[in-house]
Amino acid sequence: MTEAASRPTLEAVAARAGVSRATVSRVVNGGDGVREPLAERVRRAVEELGYVPNQAARSLVTRRHDAVAVVIAEPEARVFADPFFALQLRGISKELTAHDNQLVLLLTEGRADHARVARYLAGGHVDGALVFSLHLDDPLPGLIRDAGVPTVFGGRPGWGEDTRAADPGVVYVDCDNRGGARAAVRHLLGLGRRRVAHLTGALDQTSAVDRLDGYRDAMAEAPGAGDPRLVVESDFTPSGGERAMRELLERCPDVDAVFAANDLTALGALRVLRESGRRVPEDVAVIGFDDMLPVTEQADPPLTTVRQDIEGMGRLMARLLLRGLAGGRERAAAGAAGAPAAGTILPTTLIRRASA
Repeated sequence: MTEAASRPTLEAVAARAGVSRATVSRVVNGGDGVREPLAERVRRAVEELGYVPNQAARSLVTRRHDAVAVVIAEPEARVFADPFFALQLRGISKELTAHDNQLVLLLTEGRADHARVARYLAGGHVDGALVFSLHLDDPLPGLIRDAGVPTVFGGRPGWGEDTRAADPGVVYVDCDNRGGARAAVRHLLGLGRRRVAHLTGALDQTSAVDRLDGYRDAMAEAPGAGDPRLVVESDFTPSGGERAMRELLERCPDVDAVFAANDLTALGALRVLRESGRRVPEDVAVIGFDDMLPVTEQADPPLTTVRQDIEGMGRLMARLLLRGLAGGRERAAAGAAGAPAAGTILPTTLIRRASA
């Protein structure tokens, strides 16, 4: 109580600077119309007194919260075990911090959480949302659209029949999943491998579908190389990679190369190949996707993979959202319509190491 009572007030800053309370409020909240000498006196008084604006009161004036929700459509156990999410969150956090915005993390353990997240977003607690790792039957895009919250999505949209979410102007950031997969499989074929298998990701996510399509594109270029038994469904996890690799060896014991949908799936595959007595890459070459350090370099052997800039993707998502929010405020002030949104596809690169 004593600490709260002793905090400097807006009135104290005004008295120190010799200006009105309204002038201090305009300077603190980034408003216009204050001559620079007066503004400098206010800023000096703020620094001398250690004044910290009340965020709730400031939001009433500016209609901004300086907070962004990051919604990951995955349970906690998956988010905190997969380094992909840590990298993307790091990129988002860096960009938001650079613009003095707070990150509010929201996870969805199951269907019951969707309504909770939608209520929070509609409640006016944040200025916008960054949403990723969506699944094809996920109701979140429609719920978020109904909440009226400016949003940038991570990953190519692909939300089936939910017409509330099927907005052609949606803003999203993704990597070239299909092109990266093609490059990986072409590399394996170029090594002389002909029994090239694919361990997919979770096929209710567009990234996994695009990587499967890229695999099929490349295999179609090698006459006689395609065999539907060489495609085994997995789920982007090491345990899923182990299960899929065991199934693959039972189906096709003569497999000589594996393209895994991500690095964690590839790690599971490497374990099973080692247990089965197969040498990598002599007997079976392996390529992953993501290039998540130190996962790829500590693999045995170090993993050839397709690099996407995961952290950069997070930063770009945040940058696009903040730019859209700033532009929206300017357009609202001018009474103009918003510009159409768009998707951004980032390039991928094949990184060669010892596994292929």
